[in-house]
Amino acid sequence: MEYFLTEKQQIIRDLARRIAEEKIAPVVKKYDESGEFPWEIMDILAKSDMFRVYIPEEYGGLGGGIFEMALVTEELSRVCAGIALGYAATGLGTMPILLFGNKKQKEKYLPRIADGTIAAFALTEAEAGSDASNIKTTAVKDGDYYILNGVKQWITNGGEADIYTVIAMTDKRKGARGATAFIVEKGTPGFSFGKKEDKMGIRASATRELIFEDCRVHKDQILARPGMGYIVALKTLDHSRPGVGAQAVGIAQGALDACLKYTKEREQFGQPIANFQIIQHMLADMAMQTEAARALVYATARMIDAGAKDFSRESAMCKCFASDVAMKVTTDAVQIFGGYGYMKEYPVEKMMRDAKITQIYEGTNQIQRNVIASTLWKKNR
Repeated sequence: MEYFLTEKQQIIRDLARRIAEEKIAPVVKKYDESGEFPWEIMDILAKSDMFRVYIPEEYGGLGGGIFEMALVTEELSRVCAGIALGYAATGLGTMPILLFGNKKQKEKYLPRIADGTIAAFALTEAEAGSDASNIKTTAVKDGDYYILNGVKQWITNGGEADIYTVIAMTDKRKGARGATAFIVEKGTPGFSFGKKEDKMGIRASATRELIFEDCRVHKDQILARPGMGYIVALKTLDHSRPGVGAQAVGIAQGALDACLKYTKEREQFGQPIANFQIIQHMLADMAMQTEAARALVYATARMIDAGAKDFSRESAMCKCFASDVAMKVTTDAVQIFGGYGYMKEYPVEKMMRDAKITQIYEGTNQIQRNVIASTLWKKNR
């Protein structure tokens, strides 16, 4: 479909695609097997100004928004969603600063991120997954400082990022209204990292525990104000979920591309399997579903960038729909490849492993359906 990208957006998309095809494709297997963080690719993305696309011009960026970040994420994810996540999760970690940072905080951190400094967002804990209000990490006021104690779990870019947005409880008596968002830098005394997770998919992405043991953070590192942490988290995720949708679209498109090539080359009963109607119908469904997901993601991203005030429903829809599509399309891709699809020598088994997490992180798809359902009686269209 024609999405009427501006010339600037076309340049961003095309450059991201070129990086994916020329720089990422040759190292996909290496990073999937080793589980290393792809610093060489992050450096290339930084030198190519990809981290600048969603940063305002006054802070060294290119002045784009959610839509431009989605374009880059999709193109990188077509080739490797795990490597792409180092980029996309930096956008997630940056979002609280973009939305709630004061001028001094933005001047301090956004130029660094624009230059390629990795960021992360730390909300999830062992007992606070879908129930994000149940966080146990505490921040106790001590003069001009807050003392953080607790453990964050499954944090994307954990250990690799230099800048973290951390949600901690400053007043447990107030429940969700007692949470506060802090910017915490790597190297702060009392801030360390636990085990790196050995994951099924997105293996090139670092997923670690963050450990806070009497970690002193100055009050100037608070985003918004004390007690706003839960709002910071919810608004951040509303803005970032189209990025997960874009990642899912990229995975689905990559799987479809692989199938189109394979079905022309693979012969059975004396002819390419692309000639069989059942295969054609599967490919047609995959193409329709992928394009529908892309359209929903793009529309939501543009809606957010245009200044819409309420888009929780649309954000949930695009994340949920696109990730379900990615899982369906990659599963069908493995089926089309047959026995070869189950082998690591071929790309689709990795795409299927990578797709699964898009249905889980940044809010499970069951939670997204709760969000969508809760709005149905509020919005009449």
